[in-house]
Amino acid sequence: MPDVVGFPGLGRTRVMGVVNATPDSFSDGHPTTTQAVRHGLALLEQGADLLDVGGESTRPGAQRVAEAEELRRVVPVVEGLVAVGAVVSIDTMRASVARTCVEAGAQLVNDVSGGLADPEMLPTVAALVVPYVAMHWRGHSIDMQQRADYVDVVAEVTAELLERRDAALAAGIDPGRLLLDPGIGFAKQGPHSWSLLRGLPQLAALGHPLLVGASRKAFLGDLLADPSGERRPPVERDAASAALSVVAAQAGAWAVRVHDVRPSADAVRVVAAVRSA
Repeated sequence: MPDVVGFPGLGRTRVMGVVNATPDSFSDGHPTTTQAVRHGLALLEQGADLLDVGGESTRPGAQRVAEAEELRRVVPVVEGLVAVGAVVSIDTMRASVARTCVEAGAQLVNDVSGGLADPEMLPTVAALVVPYVAMHWRGHSIDMQQRADYVDVVAEVTAELLERRDAALAAGIDPGRLLLDPGIGFAKQGPHSWSLLRGLPQLAALGHPLLVGASRKAFLGDLLADPSGERRPPVERDAASAALSVVAAQAGAWAVRVHDVRPSADAVRVVAAVRSA
């Protein structure tokens, strides 16, 4: 798997722990600074290599929060986690939030819009000289599932990610600091997400490190539905999420973004051990 400038190679897929500094995330929100920092520390103890702090829910149907509110939620969490030595990523679509959090110690910007939500994001990240994740995105959460229209989802996501790659490079982002994310579950129905997971080797062939975030997503709830068809709830999807961490690691993903860290931390180490045997 390609290395990212500023992140020494580990010989395995990294595990990114999710720290939602929100009251309305689809799975586990931590609405106070104390709760969010405590959760981040627990994820570090479970084996997280880095922590992804976000202050705006991107679950389907979610409304955006004001910039000031997003800053209020995330900045003290970033500062608190950096203070204990955590490697922190800021999950935001706003250039101003990215800038403020990098100044507070965040080492990576994870933008689910791939620079499309804020025209200042790409030049801002270029000036900050930090790694940047560009995710495949077709619109905000409020209506993104209405945009899940594909003929060949792997080919179309690949082409659209290449457009974001080109835009990022044109803005001055170092190619060695650019990561791509296929956006599992974002403007995707279940069959689209499964096809993208099978197509990860094709996406990896683009030559940029991949971040894969499939943890607890709705398509897993559908797969694991009970005999009556009732979707399994998010907190009961962690074993399946760890299985997808194996799939991503086998495809050479740079990192998996997960809610429950320990099973995926174990899983990526097993894949690395098998590969090196």
